[in-house]
Amino acid sequence: MNETRLFVLAALAKRGAMHGHQLRRDARLDRADLWSRVKPGSLYSALHRMEAEGLIRPLRTEQDGALPARTVYEITEEGLRELRALRDEAFTEVDIRPDPVDLALVVSADLDRTLLRGYFEDRLAALQTRASRIEHHPDRQSPNRTRADDLIVDHARMRLQSEIDWHQKVLADIDTLELTAGHAPGAE
Repeated sequence: MNETRLFVLAALAKRGAMHGHQLRRDARLDRADLWSRVKPGSLYSALHRMEAEGLIRPLRTEQDGALPARTVYEITEEGLRELRALRDEAFTEVDIRPDPVDLALVVSADLDRTLLRGYFEDRLAALQTRASRIEHHPDRQSPNRTRADDLIVDHARMRLQSEIDWHQKVLADIDTLELTAGHAPGAE
């Protein structure tokens, strides 16, 4: 699943022709980091690839004053077909990826428990900071927000809370954990 491609095609289909800077701004405003791995900096290379594939086409070039020239793109019929396929894939793919911290934890018998506790305290603090940003983000009350937008924010908040709960559980049990040195359970 290419989330950047899905985001770009969906934005062009929904909002009409745009240039890369508008897409980057929309990624930030839509808080794409909550619901995807879309990185605003990756949008320009994605635009070039999708243009080469015929999913989008340049309409015109605009230049405001001393700003660099910007190419405005629109979605093509092939892009609309790709958008539908990506959307269908996103709805049918259930992807809960393993977290590398699980493997790191299980092979940490050689780590001092104070250091291990510090790692988890730092991770917990980062998760709590991210959760706080979600709760206090100023656009939560935007007049353009839809119920779907609210559900996406709720999903992100609930996933973060689950991670926070797990990290707190690890910290509570850290002194009594049985850990292995250098290999995961079941490894031969």
